[in-house]
Amino acid sequence: MSISVTPKAAHQIRKALAQRGGGLGLRLAVKTSGCSGYAYALEFADAAGAEDLRFDSEGVTLIVDAASLPMIDGTRLDWVREGLNEGFKFDNPNAAATCGCGESFAV
Repeated sequence: MSISVTPKAAHQIRKALAQRGGGLGLRLAVKTSGCSGYAYALEFADAAGAEDLRFDSEGVTLIVDAASLPMIDGTRLDWVREGLNEGFKFDNPNAAATCGCGESFAV
């Protein structure tokens, strides 16, 4: 089981953590939401809980709770710029479908 980031995503995570004043890393989770059933949730993590799994990729730490991992196992987080917009993009091999806006997915 693994979660990874691209060098561009790792750079953005390090930059955001520095602006924030520190932290352990980035927490990735899945919540029930959106038109396709599930949505990704991102937040800064200052510590890992007992049920959390830790993945280190490109020099950054990713924290994932055990319940979310089966739905995002193998996901690669990238940072992309599309026109005037930029942000994280999830390359999730478990997603059977995604909504048109890219905010939610189904497994």
